[in-house]
Amino acid sequence: MKNLLPAARMLLILTVLTGLIYPLFVTVVAQVLYPTQANGSLIVRDEGVVGSSLIGQVIDDPRYFSGRPSAVNAMQADQATLLSSGASNLSMTNPALLDAYAERAAAFRAANNLSADALIPSEMVMASGSGLDPHISPAGARLQAARIAESRGIPVDEVMALIIQSTESPQLGFLGESRVNVLMLNLALDDITTP
Repeated sequence: MKNLLPAARMLLILTVLTGLIYPLFVTVVAQVLYPTQANGSLIVRDEGVVGSSLIGQVIDDPRYFSGRPSAVNAMQADQATLLSSGASNLSMTNPALLDAYAERAAAFRAANNLSADALIPSEMVMASGSGLDPHISPAGARLQAARIAESRGIPVDEVMALIIQSTESPQLGFLGESRVNVLMLNLALDDITTP
């Protein structure tokens, strides 16, 4: 009993400190200093949330740029389950994964009227590890420009200029690659044309 009472007190004190006070402090600081990020970097248009700048969306409309394929959506179609994120967990030597890559590449080429031997950036056929990556490469966006221009009835040069304006540089100038946020690019596209 002599050791149990101090241990119970320490458990109560640490529970209050680490379970209540610290999380409340971090939440308040985040809401004050970084409210947009703390609330999910949500993008609001016309009084409604259209998405998050941090989470990719699957878009099957020819008037919009498409992002990375989702391993989760492929699994949902096969398993009829609702998963929020994740990878396929198939190895690079698995024939099912290689077949999926070939199917995605063929579908991307067909959707964008590309030749059968056109090189496609890897992110347009490979899902990201989390299944939620919102970015594609500028090259992946440029390959879709002709389809977007034709479906919206605008010049390709206008779409290409929008891609250039929407291209983000590597973080700190050297971390990662140049990238395009698909949701932000599609919203900018809606700003210049009627969907």
